[in-house]
Amino acid sequence: MPKELVGLKIGASQMTAALVARNGTATLRSAATTSLAEGIVVGGEVMDPEALGAALKSFFASHKFAKRQVRIGVASNRIGVRTVEIEGVDDPQQLGNAIRFRAQEALPIPLDEAVLDYQVLAISEGPDGKPLYRVQFIVAYRDLIDGFVHAARAAELQLAGVDLDAFALLRALAPLGPAADPDEASAVVAVSVGAERSTIAVSDGLICEFTRVLEWGGRTMTDALAQQAGLEPDQAETMKLAVGLAGTVLGDEFDPDQIGRVREALNQSVEALARELVASLQFYQSQANSLGIGEILIAGGTARLAGFADVLEQMVGVAVRVGDPFANLGSSKGQQIIEPDPALAVAIGLGLGR
Repeated sequence: MPKELVGLKIGASQMTAALVARNGTATLRSAATTSLAEGIVVGGEVMDPEALGAALKSFFASHKFAKRQVRIGVASNRIGVRTVEIEGVDDPQQLGNAIRFRAQEALPIPLDEAVLDYQVLAISEGPDGKPLYRVQFIVAYRDLIDGFVHAARAAELQLAGVDLDAFALLRALAPLGPAADPDEASAVVAVSVGAERSTIAVSDGLICEFTRVLEWGGRTMTDALAQQAGLEPDQAETMKLAVGLAGTVLGDEFDPDQIGRVREALNQSVEALARELVASLQFYQSQANSLGIGEILIAGGTARLAGFADVLEQMVGVAVRVGDPFANLGSSKGQQIIEPDPALAVAIGLGLGR
């Protein structure tokens, strides 16, 4: 593990970087966010690698981030994650072949069009006396990964790796290790709400057991408000942030009836996220050995919206709170003073590495 990693989260509307140092304990040295022009990244995929490369080069120069040891996060439903058991294998070569076979079942594309990575979680003795491997693998479309790699090269960044946003999210927000009492264990659920999509990650305290990307983000609320109120998107965004979903609205710019109409539009939009979230968690709990849901930790810029966590909690029926992106960081003298911001969670998790 390198002593320092720059975690880089690239979304549809902005980029966030976090420099994390590891010297016995992990500390956040610096962090920064900048906007990204519309259309460069869409649906979690790079549409214009050269434009992204230029934006990254400017971003890293402006904030004086080192260009080495950069870990990029990705989130897409064109990525498959599975945890499987493989038995009857005696050597690493056979294990690799077995994993590739299982990977094609998870994402049925030719393996020469895919990127595959895996981690052996545990080895035990199978019923026939041969090793029984518990393996988690990730398989993704190569063109999806190549878009980010090409942009990084154009920006002259040296990649330490490409990771899943879901893994990074849990790394930043989830408690380290399993529950002290297995009988009281519950799943750790983390949700990062981006501009156009949300990433769900569910962990048993050790590994990410389930992840899904939802086509819902903060912009979904903005678009719903713009349509209902007949506003331009930038006007609707300003109104959304000013009014929020709950709490006192400062100033006299909005009258009570207008506030009520804004919040009704926003609430109706959040209902779509709640339905998708409930359906995803029900699917997770339909799997063997799944755990109960204790609470949901939310992150991403939308987590800052007044009343968002409370409204989502009412709709989902499970406790929801804004996650602490510094939960698994230590402190260090002389480090840059950075306020905890849920929008930093994925970048910090990427900087924490594996």
